[in-house]
Amino acid sequence: MSLKATKNVGTNRYELEILVDGAKFQEAIKEAYKKNAKNISVPGFRKGKAPFSFVEKYYGSEVFFEDALNLIYADVVDEAITESGLKVINDKMDFDMVSISKEDGVDFKVTVTTYPEIEIGEYKGLKAEKVIAKVAKSEVDAQINAMAERNARMVEVTDRAASMGDTVTFDFEGFCDGVAFDGGKAEGYALELGSGQFIPGFEEQIAGKNIGEEFDVNVTFPTEYGAENLAGKDATFKCKLHEIKVRELPVIDDEFAKDVSEFDTLTALRADIKKKALERKQQVAEEEVENALVEQIVKSIKGEIPEAMFENRLNQSVEEFAYRLQSQGLNLETYLQYTNATLDEFKNSFRPQAESQVKFRLALEKIVELEKIEATEEDINAQIEKMAKDYGMEAEQIRNAVPTEEIAKDLAVGKAIDLIKENAVITEVEAKAEKKPAAKKTTSTAKKTTTKKTEE
Repeated sequence: MSLKATKNVGTNRYELEILVDGAKFQEAIKEAYKKNAKNISVPGFRKGKAPFSFVEKYYGSEVFFEDALNLIYADVVDEAITESGLKVINDKMDFDMVSISKEDGVDFKVTVTTYPEIEIGEYKGLKAEKVIAKVAKSEVDAQINAMAERNARMVEVTDRAASMGDTVTFDFEGFCDGVAFDGGKAEGYALELGSGQFIPGFEEQIAGKNIGEEFDVNVTFPTEYGAENLAGKDATFKCKLHEIKVRELPVIDDEFAKDVSEFDTLTALRADIKKKALERKQQVAEEEVENALVEQIVKSIKGEIPEAMFENRLNQSVEEFAYRLQSQGLNLETYLQYTNATLDEFKNSFRPQAESQVKFRLALEKIVELEKIEATEEDINAQIEKMAKDYGMEAEQIRNAVPTEEIAKDLAVGKAIDLIKENAVITEVEAKAEKKPAAKKTTSTAKKTTTKKTEE
């Protein structure tokens, strides 16, 4: 193989003329014959047994040209790109055949898309604000209360009527015009009053009823109800109440801390919650600073970026989203049906983010070039060990799966981000207070309740 010529045919587009000599092409032809021989029929020979020379005479000397070129195409194009010194984007290549013969070999052209030459503005001395991370007592309280909610138990109520918020167990059967209808009957049905599971007005009529009481619930089905035979009609449900339960929250004390965590005291649990919340806020603050700096650098880029780079990033975003859906037991096709969107519409929703990511990566690579940033062997080995730990693999498996050059490139880009942040002027600011809606005045009446603890 030899690279005959390299020609710039447009912005970020180059035409490579590639020669494959006759000897190499003939080897590829013989390899193509071996791969296809078992499927070839020639009169006078059993299928797959005809010698190469007879196959050529019967079908013509060009019979294996296409298969032979396909066998060597990827390798010779890669060699030509390497020889050209061009940095090529993974994109569809235009192909043009110049000449092809068994004796002289192949002469063809491919047109490739290359990485753009860009310019960036100042990347040192950029300004950004960083929110001072703080965790209020109320935030810790909210997490503790959420843990208590998750560990609440259902407690049976025996001395009062049902009220909204209770979970009741009851039987029911629905009638329209005195006739029972399909799907309107159940026994031992558990319902949280106020959850809105039933049609409007149903749950409120259970409130005030006592255990063992039989009663009617009168409702009107909505006009847009799913079952046409019931839509807009009046109905009566014959009901019997069997059980009333309320959620009982655990006492929040040291015993609670032992039950829900690895800590022996509530003080230690609260301290851990506060520590982790602070770490999360600090991480968010760092990311916001980075994003602010990214935005300034992206805006400073000058140069024509090939559409193929954006398209590749968009496809990658879609693939990543589809993978996350798969981990949740869904697929992209079903998701698009739920959201009533086409694949193109869905993909284009990632467009602004994809453009920003491509531009920022190009800017960082430019900074790596300008600052002559490199990843050391120690950096690379440490990253491989980290990746092996993260993925539960051996370091050697990572080395075989991911090219070292790619790891080194990513590490250098990471160092470029660090350089930008280290040279930025970052001002710490207090977090903006969130406006809270005015609290409504409410009156509550506490009732003494006799309860009996039951297992959920």
